[in-house]
Amino acid sequence: MISSPDLINPMKNLNYITIISLAVVVMGLTTAADRAQSDFVAHEWGTFTCVQGGDGKLLRWSPLQTSELPPFVHRGITLKVDLLTLQRMETPVIYFYTGKNLDVDVDVDFPKGTFTEWYPQTTQTAGGLPMVNGHSIWKNLKLIASTNGNPELDAQPPLSSYGSRYFAAREPDSAFVQMEMAGATNTVTETEKFIFYRGAGSFQTPLRVGVDTGNHVTVQNNGHEKIARLFLVSIHGNQGAFASMDGLPPDKTFAWQSLDTNAMHPLPLGQFQGKICSEMKTALVREGLFPQEAQAMVDTWRDSWFAEQGDRVLYLLPRAWTDETLPLTIKPAPSKLVRVMVGRAEILAPNAEEHLHDSLVKALDGGNDVRAAAARELKSFGRFAETALDLTGLANTSTNMQDLSYELLYGSQYSKFE
Repeated sequence: MISSPDLINPMKNLNYITIISLAVVVMGLTTAADRAQSDFVAHEWGTFTCVQGGDGKLLRWSPLQTSELPPFVHRGITLKVDLLTLQRMETPVIYFYTGKNLDVDVDVDFPKGTFTEWYPQTTQTAGGLPMVNGHSIWKNLKLIASTNGNPELDAQPPLSSYGSRYFAAREPDSAFVQMEMAGATNTVTETEKFIFYRGAGSFQTPLRVGVDTGNHVTVQNNGHEKIARLFLVSIHGNQGAFASMDGLPPDKTFAWQSLDTNAMHPLPLGQFQGKICSEMKTALVREGLFPQEAQAMVDTWRDSWFAEQGDRVLYLLPRAWTDETLPLTIKPAPSKLVRVMVGRAEILAPNAEEHLHDSLVKALDGGNDVRAAAARELKSFGRFAETALDLTGLANTSTNMQDLSYELLYGSQYSKFE
């Protein structure tokens, strides 16, 4: 009869049992930890806006002329209307989802840019100034879980009748965030549904958009990753049109679409907005945003992306580009971090530039009606009007033309040199 080694050496058998038991316990602890960690998720969305000429080169512009933010938002000491940059980082918001209250540290780095606005307040330095410019930290940010319906808050999110675009971002069922700052006489608590920040800087985005004199649009991906989704938007008068593209590989140039009316098939503005808002929301959800978040982003930018006059390309920036341009660290780390950024390339097409040039030349020696028409055309470029004016080169031809151009744009009391 052959004896089993395990029966001959019962201590060895006991060791096997002990090891297996410990493994089961460790596995159980790991599973519990994983389950707890999986309750903490962070999602972010935002926009990077630039202006490109017909040759696709980025143009400097004044991104801070209109902030349209409520007064409680904090602003940096670098916030000046004459700041000229290539990029405007607009309204990134970070949502948090957690099954229990949690304290976190959030560190956002912007090495090629400057933070200009943010809320709630960032961690204070020893000198009492917020850590802005290219680096912002929210240390010991309190996350208040909203899973219980009406969580108890030390302070409610602030309200304002100004800057209504800001408030659309509050719609998702995310956790509340609270930041406590020690004031001169008491502790101030700021509450919101997200971390909000904006900035500006001069750096390249991966998409180059070119428009020739025949109004044909060419897009080129100069980045290292595929651009997942692109929308060409054209809005003139009370009509809007768009074309879309699924994917543009890296180092790929594509002759896309003519901006001519017959090729774009414009729709009445309301019908156009309904259709493109639906498609944009679908694209954002496909990139990882929750439907509520995607809807909040579309609602935030509906009157900008899909109502402002002009031509533009909206596209989903690759995640790798976002991580390199805007490094984000959250401690403890969430089980999942989603970052969806939209690039906006505003196009100043050669024919639009030429038409503006001719209108301004006529206005110099024309009557009030001619000047009023030129003013309307110049102002139709919205916050990109000064850049469009610079492209014509007319402001530098004579003092009379310079005075006229800025009078048409800003009114008779405006001085370029103030």
